[in-house]
Amino acid sequence: MTTRQIVIDVPETVLLAEKTDSVSFGREMRILSAIKLFELGRLSSGRAAELAGMSRIEFLQALDRYKVFPFAAELSDLENQDA
Repeated sequence: MTTRQIVIDVPETVLLAEKTDSVSFGREMRILSAIKLFELGRLSSGRAAELAGMSRIEFLQALDRYKVFPFAAELSDLENQDA
């Protein structure tokens, strides 16, 4: 798998406010961005898990921690079929 590195400048004050270091913050940013892209329907759960650096099962379990319903897209599709 080919990867690309993306660099994001984060103010030191944000790291201090979060009481974290840059490595931990970067890891959480990967997970949060993967979850949001999944929630928006832009990535499948498999691709989002890949972006988050975890297995699909771990990713689906992480959705609960961030209060994201894993089947929102499927429910939306079902609701649109009834219309």
